[in-house]
Amino acid sequence: MKSRFLRLKPSGQRIEVVDAGPSGKKGGRDLFFLHGAGGHLPNDPLIATLATKYRVVAPLLPGYGRSEGEDGLRDMLDVALHALDVLDACKLDKPIVVGHSMGGMIAAEMAAIAHTEIAKLCLLAPAGLWLDDHPVADIFSKLPYELPGLLFHDAEAGQRLLATGGNMEDPEFLKQFLVMNARRLGMAGKLLFPIPDRGLAQRLYRISAKTLIVWGEEDVLIPPVYGDAFKKAVSKSKLVAIAGAGHAVGQEKPQAVLDAIRKFF
Repeated sequence: MKSRFLRLKPSGQRIEVVDAGPSGKKGGRDLFFLHGAGGHLPNDPLIATLATKYRVVAPLLPGYGRSEGEDGLRDMLDVALHALDVLDACKLDKPIVVGHSMGGMIAAEMAAIAHTEIAKLCLLAPAGLWLDDHPVADIFSKLPYELPGLLFHDAEAGQRLLATGGNMEDPEFLKQFLVMNARRLGMAGKLLFPIPDRGLAQRLYRISAKTLIVWGEEDVLIPPVYGDAFKKAVSKSKLVAIAGAGHAVGQEKPQAVLDAIRKFF
């Protein structure tokens, strides 16, 4: 994986983009990936696995990494249009658009807005809907040590991935984590707080893309019943459940996600 920067016109915003996988005429098919509220993990296992078969282009949203411009993004429409501008600036060839959690919500909004431009869509445990009988857990009220159990079926493995060599119970590491996390959650809060419902349910019918919806069977953050709700709302969609995976389905079972994408598309 390697990082580069692009500048959006006319704003001049600098956006960090992670590239992975083969490139050039013999490279894999283009895949545009939008991360969730936690951003990219270092050496993200999902990006690394997707890159074995696809040319992965994975921008970081403003507020994440070294991307700029979060103050200018006020709401979901601003973010979706920003992501479409980034997609256009990357000059990809009919990419599969993939989004996880918050990124899945953004990808769904993109496909609803620009439904003639996005032909292939993959939503990994997307946020964006609300079912009163199945409330979504509030990540903004959780302490850092609670996140592995909320995001992963295997909490110990999740702890190792999230900590990237540190320990959430170590005061110094925790301090660094909180500083980094504050900027990310400030951006995510515009979309996910107080509840992840910004009217997406009324727009899903506009999605004309062939759509794959993937959910971890052990997701405790956004219960798997939401997968059925997305499938019902998106006409040309298929729902795939992955055993032994929580909300971070791509990081926990990256090969299973890659296999589902390859089989469907």
